[in-house]
Amino acid sequence: MSVFKLPLSGDVSPWTSWFSAFGSQVGLININLGQSGAPEVEREILDEVGSYGRQLGRIGDALTVLLRHFHPEEPLDESEEKSVRALRAMLDDIAEIKARHDRAAVRP
Repeated sequence: MSVFKLPLSGDVSPWTSWFSAFGSQVGLININLGQSGAPEVEREILDEVGSYGRQLGRIGDALTVLLRHFHPEEPLDESEEKSVRALRAMLDDIAEIKARHDRAAVRP
């Protein structure tokens, strides 16, 4: 005689099996802060200062302003020039995405 079982039937612990499939994620959006040396400080910064995206956005805007006024006295070597070009390209890509979403964007 064949055995017929419905999905999720059988000898399983429903909570253990369910959460192990999702890496113990309970909510739809979980943020793993990693191995922070001071998680309470990090949490307070996120609550009172801004999200990682907001912090990075402000840093990017400030770097854009600094790049506009950047005139080194000595020429940059090849790796330094490459790093500056990569930063300008990334900041420009970010500005494009912000513009598509009608957000203020500082352009390099």
